[in-house]
Amino acid sequence: MQPEFGYGTAPAPILTFDPEPRDSDGRSPSATVKINADLTQPALVRTASLPWVPSPLPGVERRMLDRDGGEVARATSLVRYAPGSFFSPHTHELGEEFLVLEGVFSDQSGDFGTGYYVRNPPGSSHSPHTNPGCVIFVKLRQMQPTGEHAVVIDTTRAAWEATDTDGYLRLPLYANAFESVTMERLLPGAVLPARRHPGGEEILVVAGSVESAEFGTLETLHWLRQPSDTSAPLSSRDGATLWVKRGHLRAR
Repeated sequence: MQPEFGYGTAPAPILTFDPEPRDSDGRSPSATVKINADLTQPALVRTASLPWVPSPLPGVERRMLDRDGGEVARATSLVRYAPGSFFSPHTHELGEEFLVLEGVFSDQSGDFGTGYYVRNPPGSSHSPHTNPGCVIFVKLRQMQPTGEHAVVIDTTRAAWEATDTDGYLRLPLYANAFESVTMERLLPGAVLPARRHPGGEEILVVAGSVESAEFGTLETLHWLRQPSDTSAPLSSRDGATLWVKRGHLRAR
């Protein structure tokens, strides 16, 4: 049997709430949520089994993959916006990055359709909203305090790079001294060889599915975090597209 981390057969995630006065919406401003919060531990989330958790704003819901904090938290989530919904204006003190998985996500800087990858650096502000609705994969408060810059890439139009491995393509999205972010594509029948990545690896299956000797089948929107410095091969019978971040799990 393949190991399960985070959700599934593993113990339920730890959710603790501070006994403090509630705000006008009935929420505790400093409620602490811990889900897969220890970055030194592997985590696998098969997201279809997760509930959609309401946010403070109507029509915006989240599936929490990892989280450490209250409403302001270091977090990795799937976020679903209903048609016509919005989120209050806010500032990202330690940055935000997201990939639009469905629909169109908008803010004052523009409209971002399916396939857009966006990095909003520390200190940036925006007022998210959507007309048709959308689903995004988003990471909050996980950037370096300085040296970051804004990135906007339409992955559906960008040029993918061939690699030395047959059937394996890459699309670089961002890199600095601490991490790299790519889209990676396995054509039908391709195998991504065992690889070394000091600082760990995090994968979201954006489309298709892959097979791992360590973790079994990873299907669309399954999320895997591996803090180890090496990973076993991945194969795909019918093809797959992955969002991948590497190097960011090294000791902080």
